Amino acid sequence: MLLEELNALAEKEKAGRKQICVRCCMSAGCVSSQAVEIKKALEKAVVDKQLTDKVEIRRVGCMGYCGQGPMVSIESEGLLYEHVTPENAPSIVEALAGGKTDVEKGDPNMPFFARQMLVVRAHGGRIDPERIEDYIEVGGYTALHRVVHDQTPAQVVEAMTKSGLRGRGGAGFPSGLKWATVAKSKGDRKYVICNGDEGDPGAFMDRSVLESDPHTVIEGMAIAGYAVGASQGYIYVRAEYPLAISRLQIAIRQAKQNGLLGEGLFESTFNFNVEIRIGAGAFVCGEETALMASIEGRRGQPRPRPPFPAESGLWGYPTLINNVETFANVVPIIQKGPEWYATLGTEKSKGTKVFALTGKVRNNGLIEVPMGITIRQIVEELGGGAPEGATIKAVQTGGPSGGCIPAELFDTPVDYDSLMKVGSIMGSGGMVVMDNSTNMVDVARFYMQFCMEESCGKCIPCRAGTVQMYNLLNKILSKQGTIKDLEALEELCDMVKNTSLCGLGQTAPNPVISTLRYFRNEYLALLQPEPPGEKAKTNGHLAGSTH
Repeated sequence: MLLEELNALAEKEKAGRKQICVRCCMSAGCVSSQAVEIKKALEKAVVDKQLTDKVEIRRVGCMGYCGQGPMVSIESEGLLYEHVTPENAPSIVEALAGGKTDVEKGDPNMPFFARQMLVVRAHGGRIDPERIEDYIEVGGYTALHRVVHDQTPAQVVEAMTKSGLRGRGGAGFPSGLKWATVAKSKGDRKYVICNGDEGDPGAFMDRSVLESDPHTVIEGMAIAGYAVGASQGYIYVRAEYPLAISRLQIAIRQAKQNGLLGEGLFESTFNFNVEIRIGAGAFVCGEETALMASIEGRRGQPRPRPPFPAESGLWGYPTLINNVETFANVVPIIQKGPEWYATLGTEKSKGTKVFALTGKVRNNGLIEVPMGITIRQIVEELGGGAPEGATIKAVQTGGPSGGCIPAELFDTPVDYDSLMKVGSIMGSGGMVVMDNSTNMVDVARFYMQFCMEESCGKCIPCRAGTVQMYNLLNKILSKQGTIKDLEALEELCDMVKNTSLCGLGQTAPNPVISTLRYFRNEYLALLQPEPPGEKAKTNGHLAGSTH
């Protein structure tokens, strides 16, 4: 396909649009709540009301306000319907014809939507993820055309560097530096891998992007392949994401049929293909070396580094690995320029970040906000604060690898360095809000149990250390623990953190460390009374917290 053909297809799509577009959310959350039946009922109601000439019903991806789904929006009318059922469909269509409806309405201008800045999720809830024509209508694949015809690979790498984009998988490694390393590495072949093995409890950012806008990720991977000299890409997605996998398969097939993947893209000398690899759900396969082992057909276990994947990765060849959200940032950076992207966020954390905001907060769902926004702004403005009668106690970021941040630190900016200073991490984007009914020791145990069960067992510190920490937390929660058990728990945290082979073990103690740091009183309240002779020995050691 040539650029002229892309533009002609986009114009044809725009010309064929009807006066009113009713968007029906068809993400996994809404599909599980009868979204398919809702869409069919809306289509039938449009026919019944003889409105087919002016109203179209469009399947779209996630609208973000997941706690209020299933959702239907009519942007031209400024309408947002919540908790929709198939029985509501005739009433919604009746309202379009001048009638009335009693379906629950939301406010599309509420802070949950108004305070967001959509870059990665710009097309979510707007285009049909199963129609490549919809993606082309909003400028899809023009960025890929631009780079293969107007830019050298080195210029694309430079653009990534100038943008300041950091990897959204959690570690925050500068993307431009990673791309440059792969581009300079010598090899008969190179690979690009998209890490879609999103495994943090409560996190569904990458799933939503893949379900809502799969072509953005595919186009971003193709641009990366051009930049680093790779002709083959793999998307590694966990099997628990069947809708994401299905839509990726459709998107890849459509891209190939239209000449946007494969040999000689846009009549250039650049070739790029994408294949899907389905993971069996092992959390450790989110670690890049374990992920590559899984793609190769081996057991998903990490290996020591160096060598790093950028030099010796998949089958020993230089490999670029980024996660879904990182690749989804590539197209807007090329389209609007790295200078534009660098104006978003903070000095060291550029751009926006997608979070799955869940827990004890009024507004649950997906949000995309500029880096540097504070935790308080997210929780109180976008999240709407605590439900009636509750008081927010803490926010947990970063999943099992992250930490719990107390309410008194909610003015902390959300960026890589600031979160690390308070004992947490950005992670892939999970954000769980907890209120005063939450037992923080129990929270630590929950994440420790998760890490214990997901440990691959390759290294002793993680395999055995997580079990011992889990047992100690159990002992403390059952009110059988002593001061010595607390001291042993802290020593184990230090040992596992500093001696484990990969990121799973190295970060597994973080929820324990952060809760000990900020909520030590909750641990102390569960301990057995100290013998009189022991109290003086331990006072100094345990005096580190006033919370």
